[in-house]
Amino acid sequence: MYVTVDLIQDSRQVPLVVPIAAIQTIRDWSVVFIKVGNFYEARPLTLGENNGTHAEVLNRRPLRFFGHQLFNLWPNHGGCHICQRIIHFSIRQRLFVLFATFGLIGLGVYSFQRLPIDALPDITNVQVQINSEAPGYSPLEVEQRITYLVETSLAGLPSLLETRSLSRYGLSQVTVIFEEGTDIYFARQLINTRLQEVKEQLPAGIQPIMGPIATGLGEIFMWSLEWDKNHPRLKDPFDAAVELRTVQDWVIRPQLRTVPGVAEVNSIGGYVKQYQVAPDPEKLMAFNITFRDIMAALTKNTANVGAGYLEHRGEQYLIRAPGQVISEEEIANIVIGTHRGVPIHIHDVAEVQIAKELRTGAATKNGRETVLGTVFMLKGENSRTVSLRVAEKMKEINRTLPEGIQANVVYDRTKLVNATLGTVRDNLSEGALFVILV
Repeated sequence: MYVTVDLIQDSRQVPLVVPIAAIQTIRDWSVVFIKVGNFYEARPLTLGENNGTHAEVLNRRPLRFFGHQLFNLWPNHGGCHICQRIIHFSIRQRLFVLFATFGLIGLGVYSFQRLPIDALPDITNVQVQINSEAPGYSPLEVEQRITYLVETSLAGLPSLLETRSLSRYGLSQVTVIFEEGTDIYFARQLINTRLQEVKEQLPAGIQPIMGPIATGLGEIFMWSLEWDKNHPRLKDPFDAAVELRTVQDWVIRPQLRTVPGVAEVNSIGGYVKQYQVAPDPEKLMAFNITFRDIMAALTKNTANVGAGYLEHRGEQYLIRAPGQVISEEEIANIVIGTHRGVPIHIHDVAEVQIAKELRTGAATKNGRETVLGTVFMLKGENSRTVSLRVAEKMKEINRTLPEGIQANVVYDRTKLVNATLGTVRDNLSEGALFVILV
């Protein structure tokens, strides 16, 4: 709205009045918009008395200060001309503006669907862990004979920031930290080259191995492997725990390793199945047999041997001698040697049984022995995406597990990310609503 006013001035001071409906309040300013040519200018006013329909204008505030500080509407600033040109172009080219708007909306939806969303940003530095198992070595021996040699061999690597080490009973761990921005695969290649050189100086049987390409925040999926309640196998707790760990290591773990973005699958709980041969020292002395004889016999009788082929009537027959044992009975019947012309078997001097590997931890759920599996995400991957892949793969694996065994999800990073996104969405929506209402 604008006002057309005819002023008649004489020697007396004539007050100016404007309709109250034409007055706009912007922040602390009372203004009227006056048409000047093809544009409208905002004029700040100081108001006096009013009679309900008109208000008295006492004097005008400085136009230069008002326009420069708040609106930049005056023609000499050029802001109004630019705004008018944009508005006029949008009105004349309505279809173009409409299609451009929908195009930007589509681009935003497309980008949002591919936007990597995570609740826990990984700020871990670029590091590589080197682990060496040394059974029977004390912490001092581990430090002197393994950790020191490995750590000093890594000195001088490009972009190396620092190294730190840990020596414990039977374990050496060296952590190598590189400068920020170093490619992790390049760093591992450099370390692998140095490890090949230092292996000759380490004690026999010691094998330094680099840890997976993962970080402390890489645990994105966990599950427990359990028997159904009242299953017959639960009558023997040891047998039940061995079977669970066997399924975990030979059925579930290999399949999850094929999921893109998975760096490692760890297991805890249950018992690792072993075939153990426990010699009787008195029987060994009676037959004049040593431990080395038993070890040599077991080694020779657990391998398959090929013997070429035979040709017969235009056909080729392959010859092989299968010698790999697959049961306790076959191990017990391995021949060690002879005594006065009589063959001596393993079962004559030792006891063969299914036993377990020594373990330092266990997993229980609701007071029952269980097997717990953990998936570690590859460094740099999106945890929500990888968790979804693992969850889908776990559904497939559950359908192939032996009868009575079920893998139950304990922790899924996807739920945490979704809950975080829900909280952010609610906070933003409520905040925007409050702003609109206010």
